[in-house]
Amino acid sequence: MTLTAAVLGPALVGDPARPLITYYDDATGERIELSAVTTANWAAKAANLLRDECDVEPGTPVALLLPAHWQTAAVLLAVWWCGGHVVTDPADAEWVLCDGDRVDLALAMAPPGGVVALSLDAFGRGLPGLPAGVIDFATEVRVQGDDFVPWEPVEDDAPALAGGTVAEVLADARRRAAELGLSTGDRVLSTMDWSTLDGLGDGLLAVLAAGASLVQCRNADSAKLDHRMETERCTTRL
Repeated sequence: MTLTAAVLGPALVGDPARPLITYYDDATGERIELSAVTTANWAAKAANLLRDECDVEPGTPVALLLPAHWQTAAVLLAVWWCGGHVVTDPADAEWVLCDGDRVDLALAMAPPGGVVALSLDAFGRGLPGLPAGVIDFATEVRVQGDDFVPWEPVEDDAPALAGGTVAEVLADARRRAAELGLSTGDRVLSTMDWSTLDGLGDGLLAVLAAGASLVQCRNADSAKLDHRMETERCTTRL
């Protein structure tokens, strides 16, 4: 089983129409809400892009230079659905996925596969004027299929995150969910950054592995968080 199937499974089996990821950016006023079905759809589209255009397959090292964002969640799930290995150092990656502000940084790493750039635009607008060879995620992902079926099985001992195997990462996510007191039906408000392993593990993987839903706040206005806890009916805050 892929890591994606394991962590999305609880939400898709339980109540697939309920919100799974609610994203706020207090700097822009953006609020986006995705159900489990919509999250899986985005992940499937991104996985088709990564497999068909970038040849991401089991073991392919992929690095992300992206903020804690709903699209980042989608591409992480896509990489794991393909069996790819998320690495922490872009210098070790075959492909680097980055936001528009870090295209030059990603290119400087000279990944042998290339660079996929995400605009992170709420309306799906792409990035104009990208250097030759850089894939514009927003433009390419919209034409991809809504379903994804791996071409080959992803084994439990395949690397998934920073050298940890699928089985190890999943076990750690479930362990952290228990330690954080997360369970099915919880709604978790988080301001955690996903650029560290601890932040990604607690702030995304543990939440999904528990069958909980996530309210992720970027550029969080601390004065708004208590009210948001109430209006979003959150049960836990990270």
